[in-house]
Amino acid sequence: MIALRSDFAVRVVRWQLGNGRHDLPWQQVVEPYRVWLSEIMLQQTQVGTVVDYYARFLRRFPDLDSLAAADLDEVLAVWSGLGYYSRARNLHRCAREVKDRFGGSWPESASVLQSLPGIGRSTAAAIAAFCFGERVAILDGNVRRVLARVLGFDLDLSSSANLRQLWARAEELLPVGQVSGEMPAYTQGLMDIGAMLCRARRPSCESCPVAMHCVAYRTGKPEAFPVRSRKLPKKTESLWLLWVTRPDGSTWVERRPAVGIWSGLFCLPAFSSLDSLEAVISSARLMCPETLPAVSHALTHKNLVLQPVRVSTSPSALTPGEGGMWVAKERLADLGLPAPIRRILNAAH
Repeated sequence: MIALRSDFAVRVVRWQLGNGRHDLPWQQVVEPYRVWLSEIMLQQTQVGTVVDYYARFLRRFPDLDSLAAADLDEVLAVWSGLGYYSRARNLHRCAREVKDRFGGSWPESASVLQSLPGIGRSTAAAIAAFCFGERVAILDGNVRRVLARVLGFDLDLSSSANLRQLWARAEELLPVGQVSGEMPAYTQGLMDIGAMLCRARRPSCESCPVAMHCVAYRTGKPEAFPVRSRKLPKKTESLWLLWVTRPDGSTWVERRPAVGIWSGLFCLPAFSSLDSLEAVISSARLMCPETLPAVSHALTHKNLVLQPVRVSTSPSALTPGEGGMWVAKERLADLGLPAPIRRILNAAH
């Protein structure tokens, strides 16, 4: 373990400087707002997906002031399609809190950053390490995999107690010496090794700069780490969607409840059964419903089968519900809509 502690960080830093990723858009300007934005977007989302959203988000909200001054609906609209919308709501709250609590200046320590909305321990550490050189460990999904394999950490990481043990081991491996100068490369290096070499399937162990220290490599079973409890199979849930349009092309949308899937977003009225949807069609005197092809959409915890039913109505007809609004076709792009709902609407226009 002593040899590992003294050599591990040196090898990670050296490898990152020569072989790691240096062309990611959030690496070009190392500034807390941009690092924070990228870290939030990268939670449970692949880099390839994030790149376009990151650029689009910065065009609309180039700095903390513009994001804090925006309405939440504006933020959700730009975020639309990236999923996990609680991230966007926390992003908005966090921007305002940095303005209110810290006068718009980002705290420089991970412990204080972690007190902000939506910033967990690993995200706070990433911001502090990249922007302020703080000696603090990250432990996102890729880094967990790298460290679990290197250390041969065979405890179940679905247990919070076991995860705390891995955090402690991660802290033991941090650089020593010229820490502030090495922390950005070390932190990025761990991320890069996880993304480029130490992949979940078929890792490139022969190219890994820390293979000589890796327990999983020596035992020939890298894919056995990290250890997690068996996941339960996803359930499938069906939702019936009522798509009501006027002759001018406007669409009726309603805001989703504050709790549950797509919370706070605008959506077509959704029902758990066809009977419930047909009752609304009847009470609102909507005519000639057309059942469109079903759309499948995977969430983290369940699979959705979305069944749209489209009907047309006249401007004088009853509205199909309370608390909704008519939105012109050209304004739909400005709303925070769930990605599958936007796809359904765009496919028919």
